[in-house]
Amino acid sequence: MSDEAASVGSAPSRSGTARSWLREHSELGVCVLLLVLGVLVLTDALTMSVDITQRGPVGPRTVPVAVGVGLLVVAVLLAVDVLRGGRGEAEAGEDVDLDEPADRRTVALLTAVFLAFAALIGPLGFPISGALLFWGSAYALGSRHHDRDPLIAAGLSLTTYFVFDNLLGVPLPGGPLMGVL
Repeated sequence: MSDEAASVGSAPSRSGTARSWLREHSELGVCVLLLVLGVLVLTDALTMSVDITQRGPVGPRTVPVAVGVGLLVVAVLLAVDVLRGGRGEAEAGEDVDLDEPADRRTVALLTAVFLAFAALIGPLGFPISGALLFWGSAYALGSRHHDRDPLIAAGLSLTTYFVFDNLLGVPLPGGPLMGVL
């Protein structure tokens, strides 16, 4: 075997070098994501139609433009830090046994409760469907206090309804309880 063939075989391939460089600088993926999000937010904000009669310095474009610019600035600063050798700290992690299978029953129950909430909010209104959402979520996550969970769920749902509908001015469907509440 010639010396040239031996040196080609022992040298790392060009794609292997690029792959290892990308693996060492994987945080650049977050930079790209932030950059894309910033561009999308800015594009959406700057193409937003605004009523010409609007008065004042702060309009509907102000916050989206500030968020878009902030995303771009953070993307650039993070990219500079990563390229200078900065690395994210490894998370200590939770006390999770990765050998255990996923709890598909809980995920299925939570999905069913959420879909039922989405289907029932129109005909039953938020107070009733919200109570079912909170009660079903508590059950799916393991609570077996059948005497107090429905009461807590109803209280949470009514409180949420009143805060959003009356205090914040966000109209939520009342359903059959509209006249009562």
